Amino acid sequence: MHQQKGHILAIDRNEDVLFALKIILKAHVKFFKTESNPANIEALLNSESFNVILLDINLCSDLTKEPDNFLHLKKILHIAPTAVVLVITPYGEIQKSMLAIADGASDFILKPWQNEKVLATVLSAVELSRLHYEVRDLKEKQQVLYRIIDKPFSELIGDSKPMQEVISTIDNIAPTEDNTLIVGETGTGKELIARVLHKKSARKNEAFICINLNTILPDEVENELFGQVKEAFIPADNHKPGRIELAHKGTLFIEEINKLSYPLQDKLLTIIRGETLAILGRTKPKSIDIRLMCTSSMPLKDIADTEPATNIIKQLNLTEITIPPLRQRMEDLPLLADHFLNIFSRKYKKVAKLNKNALNKLLQYEWPGNVQELRLVLQNAVILSENQILSEAHFRLSPSISSDDNFEINTTNLEDLERFMIEKVLTKNHGNISKAAVQLGLTRTSLYRRIEKYGL
Repeated sequence: MHQQKGHILAIDRNEDVLFALKIILKAHVKFFKTESNPANIEALLNSESFNVILLDINLCSDLTKEPDNFLHLKKILHIAPTAVVLVITPYGEIQKSMLAIADGASDFILKPWQNEKVLATVLSAVELSRLHYEVRDLKEKQQVLYRIIDKPFSELIGDSKPMQEVISTIDNIAPTEDNTLIVGETGTGKELIARVLHKKSARKNEAFICINLNTILPDEVENELFGQVKEAFIPADNHKPGRIELAHKGTLFIEEINKLSYPLQDKLLTIIRGETLAILGRTKPKSIDIRLMCTSSMPLKDIADTEPATNIIKQLNLTEITIPPLRQRMEDLPLLADHFLNIFSRKYKKVAKLNKNALNKLLQYEWPGNVQELRLVLQNAVILSENQILSEAHFRLSPSISSDDNFEINTTNLEDLERFMIEKVLTKNHGNISKAAVQLGLTRTSLYRRIEKYGL
C-alpha cells in the first residue's frame, strides 16, 4: 500500500453518502472527517487544516439564483485557499458542477460513482494541494527576498551605457503584461534579467517558474512543460504537474525557446491564447494565466525562417531585450568583480581584493563565458587563495580565441579544454544541439549531459 497522506473533509447532508466515502477513503488517507451540518464549516476550517474538501453540490448553489451564489464554496476557498475542493454531483446536475468549477472548485465526483475512481480523484487532489502549499511558500520566500533587496535593480551591476539602456528597457517593459524575448550570449545573465522583470511586475508575488530546454532531453520536454496525470487506478503519487501549471498567475521562463519543436509551440500558443490547460486524467481544463519570458542566443532578426522558434516569437509578438556581452561593457568589470568578491568573501569567511596586475589581466581577457565565467573564475580564486590580495597567479582563464577561429592552448586541464570546445562549437552553431553534436563527435544525449555538467 502507498504511504497514507492527506487530511480530508467531506461535507454532505446525506449521512449515507458520508458513510460510503468514509469506507472508501479512510484506510488510504492520514485523516478523514465528515460533517453533515454546513453551519459548522467555518468553525471546522478555522480549527483544523484540510488538504481536500468534498462538498455536496446542493450546498453550493441553486440554478434559479445568480450563478455567483456559491456561498459555502466561496467561504471554504476564502478560509482555506490552498485546499482543493471537489464537488459531489448527481448525474443530472453536471451543469451546476461546471458553475462551481468556474467559481473555484477543482473537479467533481459524479454519483453514482466507482470506488476506484473516487479514490484516484481524491489522492490526485491531495497531491495538487501539496503543490498549492509549495507555491505559496515560494511566494512568501520571494516576498521576503524582495523586501531585503530594497535598492532598485541592485542585482544588475553596471554603469556602462549598454547596461543603462538595458535597465531603462526593463523599467518600461516590466509593468506591462508583454511576453518577452531576452537575447544574449551564454553567461550574460538572461535569467537574472527575467527575474528582475518579474520582480518589477504586477505578478511579483506570484511564482517564477523556469525551464531550460538545453538541459532537458527532447523526449522529456512535453511532460516537463505540460505535465502528466496518470489515469484512474494509478496511485496519485504519480501525478506530475508541468511548469505551465505551476506558473499559473505568475511568470513562465523558458530558456532557449528556439529548441522547442513546432508541435509543442502550437500547444503552448493554444494554452496562452485560450488561457486553459487540458490535463490527462482530469475532467475539465485548468484555467491558465501566465506571462511568458524566454531566451535565445540569437536576436529575432537573425533567426532563420527554418528555426522552430520563429513561429512562436512572431505569433506572440514578443518584446525583445538584448543583453550585451561582457567584452562590450568592460568598464563594468571592476564593479562586477567587487560585487562577486564581496559575496565570496562573506561566504568563505575571507577578505579578498584584486591587485592592479590581477585586474589588468581580467580586463585584457575576452570572457567568452561572459559574467557567469567571471563569477566562476573569481569564486575559484577566493576558494584556493590563502592571501587577502589576489594576484595574476590566482586566475586560470580558458584558452583565448583568435580572429581566425583558431585558439592558443593556455591550459593542460582536460575538463577546461572540453568545456571550451563545447562552448565554442555551440556558439558557432547558434546553440543548435544536433549540429554541435555532429561536429564534436558526440550523441545528442552525451552533449546534453556535458552542457548540464559545465552549466552552459
